[in-house]
Amino acid sequence: MSDWLSPDEWQAVALSLQVSFWATLLSLPLGILTAHTLARRNFPGKQLLNGLVHLPLILPPVVTGYLLLLTFGRQGPIGSALYDWLGITLAFKWTGAALAAAIMAFPLMVRAIRLAIEAVDPKLEAAASTLGASRLWVFSTVTLPLILPGIIAGSILAFAKAMGEFGATITFVSNIPGQTQTLPSAIYAFLQVPGGESQAARLVLIAIAIAMTALLLSEWISRAVARRIAGQ
Repeated sequence: MSDWLSPDEWQAVALSLQVSFWATLLSLPLGILTAHTLARRNFPGKQLLNGLVHLPLILPPVVTGYLLLLTFGRQGPIGSALYDWLGITLAFKWTGAALAAAIMAFPLMVRAIRLAIEAVDPKLEAAASTLGASRLWVFSTVTLPLILPGIIAGSILAFAKAMGEFGATITFVSNIPGQTQTLPSAIYAFLQVPGGESQAARLVLIAIAIAMTALLLSEWISRAVARRIAGQ
């Protein structure tokens, strides 16, 4: 692949993989917690939480990126605190691209995990609770093994979404080659210069291959979940 892609193209692909990996990994614990809360808890404001989780799917990505810039930029309330206390800067850094990708992919992850949790019979969890097991132990030994395919499917979808994220990322971290230029940003940049169509086309093929692989894996895992539920 290194012969087929130029160093700049390879760098964009590698950065996209890095951003997507960390975006998926770091958002997974919160995704599981949020999905479990929405699936198993009834509380005031539940619909509001559900709306906030899915808001990135509805808002224009540029709006999400602008809100991130206002919040996590050097002058933002969280961004300034991170810089003053920890010396961390997210805006115009690859870490900011990971944050933007995680937020845009979060709804897909939560939805897949929530559907898996809702498919688990609550009686199984209740039976374990009656034996004296704590909620954490019930979740770890009963719920988690049953929803593992849903977690894997949600993670794959989130990873694929993070790989394709463009609007929020370019608004929050710009399009800096070697620093924040991910795969979609590189395609956009190549299309803006004369003669860049061939380079863009190569990256488009890579993007399609990654997306199709993720969708096929997600579909296969979803069918595995259905077979497991039907066999119970």
